[in-house]
Amino acid sequence: MSSSIRTAMLIAVSAGASCLMTACRQTATVAAEVPTVPTATAGAANLADELVLTAEFIPYQDVDVMAKVAGYVKRIPVDIGDHVKTGDLLATLEVPELQNDMARATAGVAAAQANIITARAAVTRAQASENIAHLSFQRIQDVSVKQPGLVPKQEVDVAESHDLEAAAQVASAQSALQSAQEMRTQADSERLRTVTMLQYATIRAPFTGVITKRYANTGSMIQAGIASQTQAMPVVRLAENSLLRLILPVPVSAVADVHNGSTVEVNVTTLNKTFPGKITRFADSLQTSTRTMDTEVDVPNRDGTLVPGMYAEAHLHLASHPNTLSVPVDAVEGLGTTVQHVYVAKGGVLHLVEVTVGLQTPSRVEILSGLQSGDQVVVGRHSGLADGEQVKTQPAAYEANGSHS
Repeated sequence: MSSSIRTAMLIAVSAGASCLMTACRQTATVAAEVPTVPTATAGAANLADELVLTAEFIPYQDVDVMAKVAGYVKRIPVDIGDHVKTGDLLATLEVPELQNDMARATAGVAAAQANIITARAAVTRAQASENIAHLSFQRIQDVSVKQPGLVPKQEVDVAESHDLEAAAQVASAQSALQSAQEMRTQADSERLRTVTMLQYATIRAPFTGVITKRYANTGSMIQAGIASQTQAMPVVRLAENSLLRLILPVPVSAVADVHNGSTVEVNVTTLNKTFPGKITRFADSLQTSTRTMDTEVDVPNRDGTLVPGMYAEAHLHLASHPNTLSVPVDAVEGLGTTVQHVYVAKGGVLHLVEVTVGLQTPSRVEILSGLQSGDQVVVGRHSGLADGEQVKTQPAAYEANGSHS
């Protein structure tokens, strides 16, 4: 073989190899230009709109028990931590002035009763005198009519005046009796007032609870707890802990979903326990400074596990949509705006689809229209993607793990 032929063959082989390498680089470049996007499958899920708020437990009732009357503490049988029931004795006061008032009131009742007896006797005497005077007048008048001129006119007039005078005495005696009876009513009322004030010297529990503070000791001087005396010292502080309250600041966006009777899950992290609660009342008015509405949740605490002052997380279930079509939140662009859409991958091609969303949770969003179950939607960042673009799909990490919260 001549050298010229060998040279021509080498040139041809070199050219063919060069063309083959160029084609390979072009193919690799085209393959590298097709992006890979993470996707998730649109499918049914149980969605629940939940609001988590933190609050502090407070007693259902918490009051300083004051004395109605002033006196010295004679006996105080309770102390901090004691559990009492409604009507149990908390303290007894010694009030000598009320004992004197009681004796005076009792004497006043007796005197009023004696006056009534005297007044009734006076009425009886006046009625008897009135009867005699009236009979005398009637007899003289009858004789004067039947036998004119037999009885002097003056005697008839005198008899009539005695009759009228006796009738006036009866009216006066009856008025005195009524006055005596009213005095008896007044005396009874005064005695009843004194008895009531004496009862206030015995201080009892207004409701079932636990003593959380004791202010007084035996011999302490207690002032009457009236509004004008702000320096009056309470006897004890009583709290009802068998039922606790949580006051939650519900934001304005969730106010419409708050209803009395709704159940609430109350999680106490320090105890690592969850307790049932119930919405029992709400202010039905927003605080202008925070744009929130105070909502009270009652939590039973019959066994005393919970202590006022503990912090708790209240989980309010505002809405629940079971078995509804949904996608991950990061699949939808424009959430909260007028136009919302997703990228759907079909056959390696992206399709921009407008959707209508419903209930939204921290991880998923309900799809009301625009998608069907089984559609593959692009999740994560959508920057650089375009409608009709060719892509490769790869299940997102939470899809691969089977997470469908």
